[in-house]
Amino acid sequence: MSDAKTLYEKDLLAWSKDQAEALRVAARAGSNLALDWENLAEEIEDLGASQRSALHSQIRRIIEHFLKLENSPATEARRGWRGSIANARSEIDYLLGVSPSLRGEVGIAIADETKRSLKSEIQDLEAHGEIDRAGAMRIRATTYMTEQILGDWFPPEP
Repeated sequence: MSDAKTLYEKDLLAWSKDQAEALRVAARAGSNLALDWENLAEEIEDLGASQRSALHSQIRRIIEHFLKLENSPATEARRGWRGSIANARSEIDYLLGVSPSLRGEVGIAIADETKRSLKSEIQDLEAHGEIDRAGAMRIRATTYMTEQILGDWFPPEP
């Protein structure tokens, strides 16, 4: 049990996977405890899934604000977008601190959330008359590196 406690303190995502599997093994072994083994295992796994979801959400927020900083002519909102990026980076630092195994998923999250963000930001810029067809095509080709998302980098302004 002390190994599980240590893992819990060091990596919540890894702990949740480990504990869900342990519950399933106990259920297959035929424990006489009156527990809802499978649903308990799923709830424990959901703890890890919520960490992963939070990582994706914060990365998406950074990307959406990067795109706005790069492409929107709006000036008043820029400070807020920069603040939101800083806040999201702080949240990601926290998540990677409590679940270091999430670090291996950052690249995949960036790729997934870039696809989602590009579409929604193009629609948003079009709705405000802030982009033309050529601009939309340029945005669709946008990619970001892990260092840009997690580091101190900000995109150039238009």
